[in-house]
Amino acid sequence: MNRFFLGVAWWRARVSARRFGFSPMEGRSPHRPRSVRRPTLHLLAMLGVLAGVSHAAEFNFDLLQQRARETAARPYAPPVSRVPAWLAGYNYLQHQNIKFDHDHAWWKKEKLPFQLQFFHPGWLFKESVQVHEVSGGQEKLIDFDPALFHYGSNRLPEAVPADMGFAGMRIHYALERSGAMSELAVFLGASYFRSLARGLHWGLSARGLALNSGGPDPEEFPRFSEFWVERPKAGAASITIHALLEGPSVAGAYRFVITPGKETMMQVKAALYFRAPPAVVGLAPLTSMFLHGENTGWSKNDFRPEVHDSDGLLMHTGAGEWLWRPLNNPALVRVSAFADASPRGFGLLQRDRDFLHYDDLEAHYHERPSAWVEPVGDWGRGSVRLVELPSPDETNDNIVAFWTPEKLPAPGEPLVFEYRLTWFGDAKGRPPAGFVASTRHGAVLDHPDRRRFVVDFDGLSLPKGVTDPEAVVTVGDGAKLIGVGSVQRIGPTGRWRAVFELSADGSGRPVELRCYLRGAEKALSETWSNLWTP
Repeated sequence: MNRFFLGVAWWRARVSARRFGFSPMEGRSPHRPRSVRRPTLHLLAMLGVLAGVSHAAEFNFDLLQQRARETAARPYAPPVSRVPAWLAGYNYLQHQNIKFDHDHAWWKKEKLPFQLQFFHPGWLFKESVQVHEVSGGQEKLIDFDPALFHYGSNRLPEAVPADMGFAGMRIHYALERSGAMSELAVFLGASYFRSLARGLHWGLSARGLALNSGGPDPEEFPRFSEFWVERPKAGAASITIHALLEGPSVAGAYRFVITPGKETMMQVKAALYFRAPPAVVGLAPLTSMFLHGENTGWSKNDFRPEVHDSDGLLMHTGAGEWLWRPLNNPALVRVSAFADASPRGFGLLQRDRDFLHYDDLEAHYHERPSAWVEPVGDWGRGSVRLVELPSPDETNDNIVAFWTPEKLPAPGEPLVFEYRLTWFGDAKGRPPAGFVASTRHGAVLDHPDRRRFVVDFDGLSLPKGVTDPEAVVTVGDGAKLIGVGSVQRIGPTGRWRAVFELSADGSGRPVELRCYLRGAEKALSETWSNLWTP
């Protein structure tokens, strides 16, 4: 699964703290007006013809969708790398020597509210992308130029091709304070992208599309091969980015409208055209890292109590139920599917914001963003899938979550979908009632065949007349509940603790567990969902 990570060692917090850069150069337009063969045409008529050509070439999502449709109608051709072999062979340190000249950030001289910077190809990023600026509906290619970068101690054996393109791009904005530009979003590698909200550090990522992730067939990684960034107006609060997705099985058009703030919102629209239907299609995929946490026990080889970018998968079902699944670092690949119809939302959250629970001065795990997917329109029937991969350390993104539709469109028909992707720190309102604050389990003294689970809930609002909520515990095949679960209030924190014990049947098969708090015949909390392997 290493190709899934796509340079995640570089992406991880410690490495991504290093900065790259780029600068603007005047681009060339790939669309030239048709020649006028009749010089005797009246000037006004000629201007009318040119105006018609300009209007026909206006760039928008519909035009990009048409290009994606035409791309999918042709046999897939693997991308031809424009990156010279000597540059593609750079190692990590050589690649890190290449720095972008921040003085040339795109739109910096114009003092626009958003700026662009580019990543240099090489090392893990051997396939370049083309980036266009869109202004007044017209697209203009942003040319690669080595003058945009500082190469440090590297010596270039030959000229870098002018048409090479970039490895990716990042968007800067005054996210933390007025006048101080900082990173807002990054698009780099395959269809990966990620973003920040105010006061947060880099953490989990998203993807345009996941194909066969956790499925029986080899995973496919389609890539954003071209970007079109709309030039923002002075004082603009949002920036719009379009992208063309290409892969062996699919071509697609994407639009991202990014609005930064305390919660950064991405309005995402996509249209996919499949050449052949993959076994597993994952929409709005999120990818993260979980090494160990309070639910897995403190690692004997790590001084930090917890190490993760996200600690759980939250789902809001079409029926209105909120489900919380703590993440795990399993011994073997584990895939869970949560069937649903018309989902209201799902996301990977970093709920635990207590620094002492991580005790890491460098990684800032307590300040990693959460990401929430909220469908626009009815996504129909399908399932939220969670893929958990074993990982020996924190350099691997080993968690994937996405929506899989039950049915795909007929051949030739597009799969069009839209969603809001929110990057945030404070999980207030998700869910609006009680939520799981921690999950722990351990051995039971004098009963080696049993396991005790301790689930803490926070944010409860008790109905009038209810002083002690009850725990509703459901145990799937493979184990049985011993007695009934007990609930106690934790005085120092104000939380409520549900405790119950299980006895496995000896088969060793994973057991599905559920627990929520109830009072006056009403659910007072989200539902804790866990997969326990005895």
